Amino acid sequence: MTPSYRFLPLLLIAAASAAGAQRVPVADIPQTPDNKPYAPPETVQRVVTPANPAEKRLKVLIISGQNTYEHDWTGVNNQLRTMMKDSGRFDVRVTEDFDDGTLAMLRKYDVVFLNYASKWNYGDKQQHLWSDAAFKALYDYVAQGGGLVAFHSSFTWGREIPEYKRLLGAVMVPGESRRAPPDAFRVRIENVQHPIVQGLRRYIWSFMEDKYANMSFDPNAKVTVLATAFDDANDYVPEKAGPKYDFEAYKAANVGKMRGMNAANPVVWVQDYGKGRVFSITLGHGPDTLQFDGVRTLINRGTEWAATGKVTIPALDKATGYPIPEQYRTER
Repeated sequence: MTPSYRFLPLLLIAAASAAGAQRVPVADIPQTPDNKPYAPPETVQRVVTPANPAEKRLKVLIISGQNTYEHDWTGVNNQLRTMMKDSGRFDVRVTEDFDDGTLAMLRKYDVVFLNYASKWNYGDKQQHLWSDAAFKALYDYVAQGGGLVAFHSSFTWGREIPEYKRLLGAVMVPGESRRAPPDAFRVRIENVQHPIVQGLRRYIWSFMEDKYANMSFDPNAKVTVLATAFDDANDYVPEKAGPKYDFEAYKAANVGKMRGMNAANPVVWVQDYGKGRVFSITLGHGPDTLQFDGVRTLINRGTEWAATGKVTIPALDKATGYPIPEQYRTER
């Protein structure tokens, strides 16, 4: 029987006892059947064209430059630019070098969009970090009223940088957090009166996606969860999970001890940081999921909200809510 989604309060997940918790192994970079290291598939897509400077669009800066091995970050940057420009609301630029970023540079934009990971593999010890001055510029920009979108793999690093974790609200922690096996899953919309998700259908779909579970939330971040995904222990059986999930580490007895299991885990949330607004979305693995109306709608509306505090962008067709007569409702 498929479990129904329940919204598990964030504090309940965060407060789960560490006693007896099962450690989660960090996978190595997998080999393909022809014995080559895995690489994300190449994509063919439109190349974004410039926006008319006479149009009064919100200015977005994507901070990028590197990512983990399984992410086609260059292709995703192009798709994000095209998608946001097509909304009619944004003029998007990309920088692939923020090592020495400054506050003056960021102040030219209404919202900064993070699509960056400091490591080639999630569990690597070696990483490429920005300068201390660049980190401070980012913190100051948001604290003084700038908008921030924290996107997908931006949560896979920074666990040892307290202020970065506070800025995003949460990060993944190797050995504790995990990527659940399903590549496609439903996302449940929560706090439906928030302007980003107001008017959306209760469930949206993702595809070729990462479901992050048991993330480490900063206790000082005042987070409002906008969407959750249910982490089902049944998805970890070998026949469903695949060879990337070590059979011994993910046997039923161990899976049952993992925190956040058989629970709704936050995948989209917002929080304030000083005078600024932060929209955090763990969805967005690659070009496939970015074609789904629900994911596209969340990114566009979340980016607009981070920049302005308001939402004017309409939901796309398969993200738009629809009336259900009371006698047919199964959820309230």
